[in-house]
Amino acid sequence: MNAQETGLTNHEVTVCLAGGGIFGPFNATWSKDEGGDVRELVREYDAWLQGEKQSRFKFHLHDTYTNTVHTLIMNFEQVTGICDHVRLKAQGEG
Repeated sequence: MNAQETGLTNHEVTVCLAGGGIFGPFNATWSKDEGGDVRELVREYDAWLQGEKQSRFKFHLHDTYTNTVHTLIMNFEQVTGICDHVRLKAQGEG
């Protein structure tokens, strides 16, 4: 695991649905220690787009800004896209 995957990353996730509906945007954080499903959601959707069967339908997005957890339950057949906007640290931040 590289250094980028050990620290906290901040994501803003938007899920676009068939018919034009949208879930989000949701703030979500991920770290090796805190977990959360934001990375797994994107990986699972990408695998599904490549022909794999959907194996998960429930994802928990941890929002440390508001101290809440967003639970998304979805069938990828109704999803047209997922935008995972990752906020990077500014240069010089440790």
